[in-house]
Amino acid sequence: MMNEGLSLRRVVVCRPGPEYISYDNPAEHNIAEPADLPTAQEQHDRLQAVMQDHGADVVNIPELPGHPNSVFTRDPIVTTHEGYIRLRMGLPTRRGEEAWLASALESLGIPELARIESPGTVEGGDVILAGRVAFVGQSSRTNREGFLQVRDVLRRLGYEVRTAPIPDRYLHIGGAMSMVAPERVVACEGVFPPGFFQGYDVVWVPAETFVSGNVICLHPDVVIAEAAQRLLIDRLDAAGITVVALDLSEFIKGSGGPTCLIQPVARS
Repeated sequence: MMNEGLSLRRVVVCRPGPEYISYDNPAEHNIAEPADLPTAQEQHDRLQAVMQDHGADVVNIPELPGHPNSVFTRDPIVTTHEGYIRLRMGLPTRRGEEAWLASALESLGIPELARIESPGTVEGGDVILAGRVAFVGQSSRTNREGFLQVRDVLRRLGYEVRTAPIPDRYLHIGGAMSMVAPERVVACEGVFPPGFFQGYDVVWVPAETFVSGNVICLHPDVVIAEAAQRLLIDRLDAAGITVVALDLSEFIKGSGGPTCLIQPVARS
């Protein structure tokens, strides 16, 4: 079963280009601040290089025209050990990215298992696969109907599904928690109900920013964190977790953290 705490072997990304800075109304796209494109490209190139240096095959796909958020490949799809689930984006301006990313995954030989249908909405940042458990957030982007649909699919695949309401400030569950090893989690204090992480070791971190719990697991206990998240990095260091700190500030401006920039399609 897919476990996001295992070593990253293959990942789909979308290097930012003109689309990332092409929009009339940033609020429609949930963009907090305009990015500097050359800097964003340098930061993304560094992210790709680090993943490659750690043994991951990085598949880079072109931006989707008219979609500045297509750089955030995490959200339109959830990839499991048996294939992918095509989601339905909660942010209306992102709809259309689902078919775009699905086409890319099919070109890699990954089959579609199911898809979320209207009126359900689910975004990939709200689904974290952790071996026998799938953690699913119900957020401003993943509604109740979408949760019920994705829950049923994940249960058929053998996952125990655990869900929690996610405060709006985090956007997705992935802002408040991430896997750092197969049975180890980093999570923000005060967000999750008692017992939510039963069976897992938890590294608790202060709920400082909307990406305080957001890291990419490269290998068990080796992660990428956004360099400005000093409290997060300090807690991970204290827990014996190796942190590669990367400046991803141009994507923070777009309301995304490290995991938002990758669609992990293979781990082992």
